[in-house]
Amino acid sequence: MRHGKKGNHLGRTDSHRRAMLANMASSLIKHKRISTTLAKAKALRMYVEPLLTKSKTDTTHSRRIVFSYLQDKDTVTELFRDVAAKIANRPGGYTRIIKLNNRLGDNAEMALIELVDYNEVYGKEVDAAEKKTTRRGRSKVKKADAPVAAAEVEKEEVEKEEVAEKAPESETPDVKEETKEA
Repeated sequence: MRHGKKGNHLGRTDSHRRAMLANMASSLIKHKRISTTLAKAKALRMYVEPLLTKSKTDTTHSRRIVFSYLQDKDTVTELFRDVAAKIANRPGGYTRIIKLNNRLGDNAEMALIELVDYNEVYGKEVDAAEKKTTRRGRSKVKKADAPVAAAEVEKEEVEKEEVAEKAPESETPDVKEETKEA
């Protein structure tokens, strides 16, 4: 019985599954996004996210642990040099799974798994959302000062309207003079 066993075996032996996940993790780190089946993408997310967390601390020990999982020196170098710098302040959730259409041959559910910080399309929306903040609560003007502040705002509006009314009158004679000269 498989009580409490979390991972999907993906219909493979243990050695085959480990090798496949290591290769997929290397491809994900190198290319920043890969397309695979939904079940493999979910298994890969559980495999690669702890490695990305390990890469935040650049020590010899953490490099050796990550290398024991990935078995690719170039991938480990890129992970600790480039990827770790981008994910340094993210507390988790380094990957995103996007479901795609089913595969034509066998109708398998396909998915795109990508590193979150390397997608510029979603990154811009997140930055814009972070900048826009709403604050709820009391206004800056206290209740006792509110009538005085409201009266000042009304005076400013009246002055702006008067300036706006005077501006078109001063511009119209200039326009008439230009048409006469032409």
